[in-house]
Amino acid sequence: MTGPLLHTRRWVEQIVIGLNLCPFAAKPHKLGRVRYVLEDSGELQQLNDRLLYEARYLLASSPKTVETTLIVHPKLLTDFQNYLDYLWAAEELLRQQQMEGILQIASFHPDYQFAGTDAEAASNYTNRSPYPMLHLLREESIETALEEYGNPDDIPRQNIARMEGLGVRAIKNRLQNLKEE
Repeated sequence: MTGPLLHTRRWVEQIVIGLNLCPFAAKPHKLGRVRYVLEDSGELQQLNDRLLYEARYLLASSPKTVETTLIVHPKLLTDFQNYLDYLWAAEELLRQQQMEGILQIASFHPDYQFAGTDAEAASNYTNRSPYPMLHLLREESIETALEEYGNPDDIPRQNIARMEGLGVRAIKNRLQNLKEE
């Protein structure tokens, strides 16, 4: 694994798991059940095709083999507003394939910004990734994980508090160090 995929894997290990932003990520990562896929074209149609291919691949695979998929697309949708617009289209693609309620897309972007926040608010870093990406998750796995977790509604609040406690400078340093390893 090299380039954007290696960088993304480090981000998952050191930020997502290391800071416990997603308490459900460590187990599938440790078991090798996270699929990292690079869509290196600059064409939206290629990303659409990759999304559908990966969605079908995920559904055809046992959760004991592939639990979740990260589609990293560093050349596409680098503008956050364009990325948000695309998410609607991506979800529509899954609906058209009767995958709504079976798969879910979680969104991560280098410029992620929650509505009503300042662009540089520490809270935005809970969803900031090294590259634009689409995270395909099985709805069934999400439901199981949420049932096993004591208070899932606390996760976003805890993540925001964790990031605000670190501060933007420290978070940016961590993200920069991922590139240099």
